[in-house]
Amino acid sequence: MRGTLIICPDAESVSREAAERFVSAAAEKLSDQRATFAVALSGGSTPRRLYELLAGSPYRSKIPWARVHFFWGDERLVPLDHADSNFRMAHEALLRHVPVQPVNLHPIPTNLPADQAAQAYERTLRAHFGRWGLPKFDLVLLGVGADGHTASLFPGSAALAEKDHLVMPHSRGVNQPARVTLTLPVFNNASHIHFLVTGKPKASALRAALERGTLPVQRVQPKKGELLFLVDAAAAGKLDGVRIEVPVTSEAEP
Repeated sequence: MRGTLIICPDAESVSREAAERFVSAAAEKLSDQRATFAVALSGGSTPRRLYELLAGSPYRSKIPWARVHFFWGDERLVPLDHADSNFRMAHEALLRHVPVQPVNLHPIPTNLPADQAAQAYERTLRAHFGRWGLPKFDLVLLGVGADGHTASLFPGSAALAEKDHLVMPHSRGVNQPARVTLTLPVFNNASHIHFLVTGKPKASALRAALERGTLPVQRVQPKKGELLFLVDAAAAGKLDGVRIEVPVTSEAEP
């Protein structure tokens, strides 16, 4: 595992660092006037503040939104206006506040059975990135779950072994909505992967992610791209005295 660990003082600092890096990655790609910028968004509570920052000053004016395409790394199969929808969260915090074109929004279809939704989203990816080869996301945003999952790649999930499909369904059991997730080959072909991890409750999960093991989060290893862990001091609280079994550089943010 390779990458960079940046420890920020607090969750707000993590979000601002992530916003700066979002703008930087977009500027890098969009310096080519013919290019577009494809990002896979994450759900959950952690990235909400990042999205809010991007929607406001000064970041909003730094991004040519008409050339940004938004996808989702995973989604629960609930209506897009449901409280548990990753699309809804991103739309409320960011997308409705910026001049992004509707045709540039590519939500996972949640009105289909899980296997059909996965197939439909794979067609969406192929239509945008090309029929052959792996999609090349410019930026992927991810989080870390308490059990070491990321996106909807959970320990023991069949999707972890998938090498051919770009998108896979995942069932979470009784009384929980099914999910659809991008697969590891897609994530690992990205140019930039940024994990956002904040809060004391995530301290054990972050420690496990950075130690030697076989957790889903540890299998996110971009072939040629940047792997970055943006974490706050609370989430990094259990790293002192721990031998991290990966060559990760720690940088203390002012």
